[in-house]
Amino acid sequence: MSLVVQFLSSIRGFVLEQNGDELRNWLLVENDVADIYWELSRQLKAGFSSNPTSLEKLVEKCLPEEDDVPEGRGSPWPGFNSFMKEYLEYWRTVDFNDIVRLHSHLSELLISCANALANPTYGSMLLQTSMSLSESLSKLVMSLTRRPHLIAQIQGDMTGEESGERKSIVEVAADIIQKIFTSCLTDRSSTRWSQPKGKKVAVYLFANLTLKLLFACEKSRLAVQMFTNLSTSGPALSLYPASQRVTFLYYLGRFNFDHGHYLRAHMCFDEAYRQCLARFQKHRRQILTYWIPTNLLLGRFPSQTLLQRPEAAGFAGIFLPICAAIRSGNFVAFHHALAHSRDWLWEKGFYLTFLYRLKPLVWRSFTRKTFLFTWEGSTNGSSNKAASLSLDDLVTASGYVQKLLEGYVPARPAPRGRPPHINTLFMKAVTNSAGETDADSLLVPPPGGPRTLMPSEGLIFGNKRPDLESIEAVVAGLVYAGLLNGFIARQQKRFAVEGAKKKGGNAAAAGWPNPYESILERFKEAHQEALDACDSGENAEPPGELDDVPGWVRNM
Repeated sequence: MSLVVQFLSSIRGFVLEQNGDELRNWLLVENDVADIYWELSRQLKAGFSSNPTSLEKLVEKCLPEEDDVPEGRGSPWPGFNSFMKEYLEYWRTVDFNDIVRLHSHLSELLISCANALANPTYGSMLLQTSMSLSESLSKLVMSLTRRPHLIAQIQGDMTGEESGERKSIVEVAADIIQKIFTSCLTDRSSTRWSQPKGKKVAVYLFANLTLKLLFACEKSRLAVQMFTNLSTSGPALSLYPASQRVTFLYYLGRFNFDHGHYLRAHMCFDEAYRQCLARFQKHRRQILTYWIPTNLLLGRFPSQTLLQRPEAAGFAGIFLPICAAIRSGNFVAFHHALAHSRDWLWEKGFYLTFLYRLKPLVWRSFTRKTFLFTWEGSTNGSSNKAASLSLDDLVTASGYVQKLLEGYVPARPAPRGRPPHINTLFMKAVTNSAGETDADSLLVPPPGGPRTLMPSEGLIFGNKRPDLESIEAVVAGLVYAGLLNGFIARQQKRFAVEGAKKKGGNAAAAGWPNPYESILERFKEAHQEALDACDSGENAEPPGELDDVPGWVRNM
């Protein structure tokens, strides 16, 4: 009896026993296999190369479909036999040195496995094999993304008119795996809210594998449809093991982070971190790597207690200088803090996000500090004078800081080892008795002249000097974002603070609310507006609960 026949006979035995574990252990596709697989490959090449149909006939002979199947037993089915033919074809033609053809063969094999898995009666025995093949294809695709010349061979010439319609190899692989995910999601072995059975037990396994592939290849946008399907008919995440829950919430948080939904991302990372046991420090650190930046973007800073945990080792040196710069409204320190950790921030994809999305928080602190230094009334309500911030004062203070960013130094430098600080010198420029309109008299230009700034390095845009128009635009943006509470009185050239009486007369607390609380309040207002629109018939789709995150299926 040839090795091919022996192999198929063993496979038939596993099918009759519905032994999915052994099927996975035998149906291997990578090159680190036992010598017997290479002998199998040699026999397939020697005996089945001349006649294309001979292999199909052998599979049909060795894997006949059973007529009367006792309960608890399995039987080969047409989709499975087609898959086994593809599997033997794979080993007959495989060349692990030819990555392009290997990708093609492995993709076709996984498609055939997905088709066999769709069988409602016996398909579930291929769950483990489907996962194994999906992992192998994902690993191959991720390695190919680092070899552009091979991708070009696979995808062909992408410069033609149809290039916009062609899918990348990542999209193709994700589509195949998502087909398996859909097969598991639509399985009727159990209801949506009951304990998963059949193929439904693997819903989040394939979801996580798909997400791992998409994020590794920076294609997270392709996960939208999968999250939509889960929200519509997916089983509750709480019904699955902790490892699957934590992994899924981590990737769902990553997805929302990438798409600017930081409050949703925070909820996902928060829950993932809480459910991840303390002994899994590597996983907890991975969650913290994104959870801390998410909270920074919401105006919440990490506590010393959190940063002292083992999984947060080294994070204090990265994030605390950024937090200190935001608190003090110090643009110079802010850019220094980003530059100090630039390589790490860039590798994780945070640098540009921090550079542009944290700057409004620095502006908030900067305008608040300017108000505290320049407001002639009382900040605690003892004065009847309406609290406001002079935009002219803010222009002068901004001009001073702009020059610091360009390399100017104070005429009387700070003590050695201390960075330039805005607390004292620029306020002298604002209130100096000589009536100066800027801070030129307090600064000394650098020997080589002002530094040419990148657009993102200046307060407004590169070396552009802050003027009344640009500062008005900044203040208006802060008001719109909820970081300032008040309005601009253009004729008086002032920002007027609102709500001081509600804060016990504390104008600073009223005009500069807590960023996180403001963001949360705006989120609540948007949710209420959606509810009102649904009630009035303007929107037929009712919103979920306030803490609803699309893709995260809670208990009914």
